[in-house]
Amino acid sequence: MEISAAGRLEVRITTADVGKRVSVRRLSHPSGSTGTQKKFTDTVGVLASWDDGVLLITRRDGELVRIPESSLVAGKVVPAAPARRRGPAASCPELARISARAWRPVESERLGDWELRAAGGFTRRANSVLALGDPGLPLDDALSVVRRWYGERGLPAYVQATTGGEDTQELLCAQLAGRGWVREVTAELWTGALAPVADRETPVEVRLSRRADEAWLARYRRKGLSEVALRVLNGGPSVWFATVPGEQAGAPPAAIGRCVVDGRWAGFAAVEVDPALRRRGLATAVMAALAGRALEEGASAGWLQVETDNAAARALYGELGFAAHHAYHHYREPATANESGGSPAGLG
Repeated sequence: MEISAAGRLEVRITTADVGKRVSVRRLSHPSGSTGTQKKFTDTVGVLASWDDGVLLITRRDGELVRIPESSLVAGKVVPAAPARRRGPAASCPELARISARAWRPVESERLGDWELRAAGGFTRRANSVLALGDPGLPLDDALSVVRRWYGERGLPAYVQATTGGEDTQELLCAQLAGRGWVREVTAELWTGALAPVADRETPVEVRLSRRADEAWLARYRRKGLSEVALRVLNGGPSVWFATVPGEQAGAPPAAIGRCVVDGRWAGFAAVEVDPALRRRGLATAVMAALAGRALEEGASAGWLQVETDNAAARALYGELGFAAHHAYHHYREPATANESGGSPAGLG
C-alpha cells in the first residue's frame, strides 16, 4: 500500500488508471461487528472500470470484485504481471494460439483478429471464440455476430478469455460479465521443460501411435464419439497418442495420453489412468514417453491445461516441474446461461 511521508495510507489511483494492474485496500465491517471495529480487505487485479462511485477489479482467477469508492483506504498501480520464476518464457497470446492449434475445430471463421470456432459441440475449446486482438467492430456488435454465428449452428455462444499473466484479457472478462455473459469454466494453462519429464524412468511399456485407435478410445472418458470429435482429436501439427496396454489381453488400456508437437512447444492432454491402477506411475510413464518423442521432434517446452479443482492432476504436473502460467475462462451468452441442453462437454 502507498504510505505518505506522514505515515498515512493514501489512494494513489484515479479513473485514468483503468486498464492497469492495481492493488487496493478497502474498509469493510464483518457481520455483527460494532462501529468501532474495522476490517480491511486487499484486492489485486486489473482495474476494469471506475464509474458511478464503484471500482470493478478483475482478479487473476477471473473473479470480478466490486468496490465502492467510499470504502477505499489505499491504492496504487503495480507491475503489469508478476515476474516468471520458473518454466519456459512465453506470452499469453502466444500460448493461446499454440493451444488452439492443438485442438482444432472442424469449422472456423475470422471476425477481425478473433476466431470463431465450431466442432459440433465437442468441448468448449473447439466451440468458442478465441478472442485475441481486435474483432474489427465495437464489442456489442461483435458479440451480436458471435451469437448469430453460433445460433446458426445450434450451439450456445462461448467466448474464451485469459487472466493473470502478461497481455491477458481482464478488461474483456469484465466487459463480458457486465453484459451478463456467465463464466462457466475456469482452468489454468501450465508450462514446464520437457527434458526433466522425458528423463523419468518408465517401468511399463508405452506404445506411441499417430492415430487414436479403438483401444485408446476405449480408455478415453468421453464415450460414443462422433466423427467430428475424432477429427478434433486427430487434428494438429504433429499428433501423438500414448497407450499403456491393459494387464489382461483384450482389456482397455491401463493408461493413455495425447501430445501435439508444434515448434518448440508440446501440448499434453487426455492423460487418463484406469482408476484401479492409479498411483503406480502410469501417468508419469505416459508423460515421459510423449515428452521423449517431442524432444526428438525438436520441442523443448511443454504446456497443458488443468481445471482449478483437479487436485490430483495439479499434484502430478507440479511434481513433474510444471507451473501455472495463466488462467483462462469460458463465458457463455446470457440468454442460455441457465439452460441444461446443448452445452459442450469437456475441459474449458
